[in-house]
Order: sequence, then structure tokens, then C-alpha cells
Amino acid sequence: MRYKLFGRSGLRVSELCLGTMTFGTEWGTGADYDTSKQVFDAYAKAGGNFLDTANRYTEGTSEKFVGEFIHSDRDHFVLATKYTLYDRQNDPNFSGNHRKNMMRSVEASLKRLNTEYIDLLWLHAWDFSTPIDEIMRGLDDLVSSGKVHYIGISDTPAWIVSQANTIAEFRGWSRFVGLQIEYSLIQRTPERDLMPMAKALDLAVTPWAPLAGGALTGKYLKNKDEEGRVKEGSARRNERSTKIAEAVVKVADELGVSPAQVAVRWTMQQDQTVIPIAGARKPSQIEDSLGCVDIVIPEAQMNMLNEVSAIELGFPHDFLRQDAVKHVVFGDTYGQIDF
Repeated sequence: MRYKLFGRSGLRVSELCLGTMTFGTEWGTGADYDTSKQVFDAYAKAGGNFLDTANRYTEGTSEKFVGEFIHSDRDHFVLATKYTLYDRQNDPNFSGNHRKNMMRSVEASLKRLNTEYIDLLWLHAWDFSTPIDEIMRGLDDLVSSGKVHYIGISDTPAWIVSQANTIAEFRGWSRFVGLQIEYSLIQRTPERDLMPMAKALDLAVTPWAPLAGGALTGKYLKNKDEEGRVKEGSARRNERSTKIAEAVVKVADELGVSPAQVAVRWTMQQDQTVIPIAGARKPSQIEDSLGCVDIVIPEAQMNMLNEVSAIELGFPHDFLRQDAVKHVVFGDTYGQIDF
């Protein structure tokens, strides 16, 4: 396992993050204590030090398990958790991005995690109701108090993240150093604004669902109708997704690796800091995903995967790429400039 600097910070995190949303059985699809510990041990043995959880994962059990697993060597691990999601369904102040819920949620997470500090606190999702300066001042207070070391933001429009970091920069507050988003060969729409913004602001990107809910492992390719078509059911199970999954399987066969390793590795081979989150319900799954750190997808296969999964960037990106637009912007000098 190699390590990366986490965005605009000196924090060192492993190149693959362990997602722990599956730690606990409360949601009916997760792993029990012993299995969760086996998944954790496999990741830690491979050199992984970056763990991602949240206050709501398996009704708090995920945080409890993670806290126990890392307790004997707490300072070695980079512990990330999140706030925003509700802890009490019928109380309006037990959810959201506002300061009251922020402080309450962090205190509750610290107790479940049995730790004195959180290495990385994520704002989990934008609530469209809390002023940005209220959020950034509250997060800065948490950093100043020593309860949180770094902050990141998840599932939020690019313009809001940009505004938040600009406010923090000019007021001398702590800035977001990480961006967590859904990103995979099937879900490439963040390339329109979120990914370029992260690169420009030096935010580390931690994609969730790099396997697109398992679609990129090829598991749905086995579920075809009488005419040989994959049965559609969602954005991860349609004609486009099928073609992408087939391409991933083809590349995996050519390289002699698993489709999961190809799918996760593709996110890592972008032209910016991308640290994918790998989750698992059993040890064999995390062991498979860990294999991605030992492979490199050659340029020819990367080009093929990029082509089959390409999206339209839309306005203004596609508009600004037109030769006619470049001409009116640059005149005859575009080809003479080294960008």
C-alpha cells in the first residue's frame, strides 16, 4: 500500500479507503461483529490506515465497531466520520448542517467511537437551508478545539463547495481538503464540474460506489432474458451500464485480474488525487478490491474504458470546445499557445 497527501494538507492516507457502512447487521445487509473484524484486519494487514464511517451507518453500530477495532492503535489510523443525517427522526434539530446539529452529532460520534478526536469530519450531504458561513465557522471551531483535525464535504453541488472554501480562505478558517462523491465508470457526471473543481482547489476525491453497487463486477451480466439482454432495473442495470460492465470484464480477462480490481483502479488512474472507498460484507470482497493497488491499466485499455463510458459534458463545456468558439476567443493564436 502506498500513501497520498490528502488534498491541500500534509495528512498521509493509504491509496485505498475502507468503507464501513457494512459494519453491523441493523440494516439487514451488513456483516456481524466477527466478519467486520475480519474485513478490517485484512485491510489493516495490507497497510491500509484510512477508515470511513458515519453517524447513521447501521444505526451507529458501524462507529462502535470501528472505534473498538482501532482503539489499541488509535493514532495510527486516519478516522473519518460524518454529520448531517438524522439521529432522531421526529426532531428537526437532530439533523441538518446547522451548528446545533453539528456539535451534537460530533459529540455523539466521539462517544460511539470511544475517541477524543476525529481525524476527518465530513459534511455528509447539503441541506439547502444552512448559511455557508455558519457551517464553516462551526467546523473551524471544532478544528480549533482539537476535536476534529481536518474537514471534508460530501454530496454537495460544486458551486457551494467553491463558495465555502473561498469564504474560509478569506476569513482564515479551516478549509475543506476532501470531496466525497459517487464516481465510477457508470457514474461519470461529476466530471462536468465536481472533479475539475476538486482539482483546481486541491481537494482529494474519495469516490463512493466505485463498483456501482456491484454492477461493474459483471454480476448482472449473468441475469439475462431469453433474447440475451440484461434485465433492466436502474441506472446501474440498463443498456449503457451493460456495455460498460462487459468492457470491464473484457479488460480484466486481458490483464488476468478481477473486474472489481479494474473498476476501482480506473478511478485511481485519473489526473488528480482520487482515493476510492472500498466496502465489503466479507473478507474475500475486500481482499479482491485490495488487489487494485498492485495493477496498472495500460493506456490502450484505459482509452477503451473511457470511450465506452463517455458522457456528454453539456453546456458550457461542450460549447467551449467547439473550434468556432475557440476561434472567436483566441483568433488564429490557439494553436500557438502552450496550455
